[in-house]
Amino acid sequence: MPKERFEDALNKLEKIVSKLEEGDIALEESLRLFEEGIRLSRFCNQRLDEAEKKVEILLKDKDGTLKPHPFDPSINSGHTPPVSSGDAISEEGEE
Repeated sequence: MPKERFEDALNKLEKIVSKLEEGDIALEESLRLFEEGIRLSRFCNQRLDEAEKKVEILLKDKDGTLKPHPFDPSINSGHTPPVSSGDAISEEGEE
């Protein structure tokens, strides 16, 4: 069975919320949708928590301390940000 994608789950959750907000559905259907919405909400929350942990791991420095990094929009725009001398990586891959 293929793994559910975060984006797909979030899209389904948004559709469920819209249906429930309309209020034109039977109680049993509302309860079914609510139950599915809770499942999707928990799934999305879990995926976001996992992503946050991965980001924290990537941002830790050599001694394991979480080092805050300012947001740099050039990373997502295809431009390479300048590398400071403290961030340079040697040819052997060691910092």
